[in-house]
Amino acid sequence: MSELAQLPSPLLAWYRQNARTLPWRSDPTPYHVWLSEIMLQQTRVAAALDYYQRFLEALPTVAELASCPEDRLMKLWQGLGYYSRARNLQKAARIIMTEHGGVFPSSLEAIQALPGVGSYTAGAIASIAFQQPVPAVDGNVLRVLSRLQNDRRDATSPARKREAATEIQKVIPGDAPGDFNQALMELGALVCLPNGAPLCGLCPARGFCAGHQAGTAQDLPVKPPKKPRRVEERTVYLAFWQGCVALRRRPKRGLLAGLWEYPNEPAPWDCPLAGSLCPAGQAKHVFSHIKWHMTGYLVQAAGPALPEGWVWASLSQLAAEYPLPSAFSGFQEVVEAALLQGEFQ
Repeated sequence: MSELAQLPSPLLAWYRQNARTLPWRSDPTPYHVWLSEIMLQQTRVAAALDYYQRFLEALPTVAELASCPEDRLMKLWQGLGYYSRARNLQKAARIIMTEHGGVFPSSLEAIQALPGVGSYTAGAIASIAFQQPVPAVDGNVLRVLSRLQNDRRDATSPARKREAATEIQKVIPGDAPGDFNQALMELGALVCLPNGAPLCGLCPARGFCAGHQAGTAQDLPVKPPKKPRRVEERTVYLAFWQGCVALRRRPKRGLLAGLWEYPNEPAPWDCPLAGSLCPAGQAKHVFSHIKWHMTGYLVQAAGPALPEGWVWASLSQLAAEYPLPSAFSGFQEVVEAALLQGEFQ
């Protein structure tokens, strides 16, 4: 019997004893499962929990998500990053309202046709919310399988992912597909850990795991080296006028599309506002493909005139209205102090 074929029974027993209590597991409606899976892309569970609760309090139904103004939606998502996820959520919600009568579709094909939903997310929703025996293969699952089977092939290749889905399809229990998929993901998150030694002593598969028996589990999965991020030096201007700070909206396409920001450009960049200027420190932010090294300057504007597309925002408006990406969080204390004092030093 293959290693994978031996996995379902001990894995499900382990999961039912050790699964974390999470709100989308306690109430696995399609909307809840979908929202949680989208939030958990590129985001740790602990970081997503508060966002999940706030999001559902503000937008408890697909209909309310579909009709939510964009800035409010982005404000709810502020700090989670990868903002295209939120935009795709809303696009999908509108499709559900117009093409599915407001009812979340149940077929795997219809789920996967929604914007922002790939094969993994579709499989997770179909199995957890609708109890369909379909696989959900993400990085956690691929890591578990690589170690379980002592597989040294590139775990990131599309071919390997397709093969893994086919393998799981053959062993997924028809009476507990959602639990099985969640158990695989949970095992990868809690025991078969990334970036270091797996906790093999706690694993329900340790008796038949080929990687554990060969002593190679820590070296798996095999992945190609990441390309180095491009570093970009940027100048950021924190400009103030009568208790407000200047913001501008980013272009509708590209990095941080459509969000508000403190005006910045690749260095060197001269401030387009006349007024006194002094240093405001430095900050860094890492995106998936680029790293910003930012140098900030405080600007006391000489008047209220702003370039086209810029606005003045008060401290309360910053908190409630304008979605500001976390890329600029390194300057937030400086901005808040300046606004509270009414001037900067």
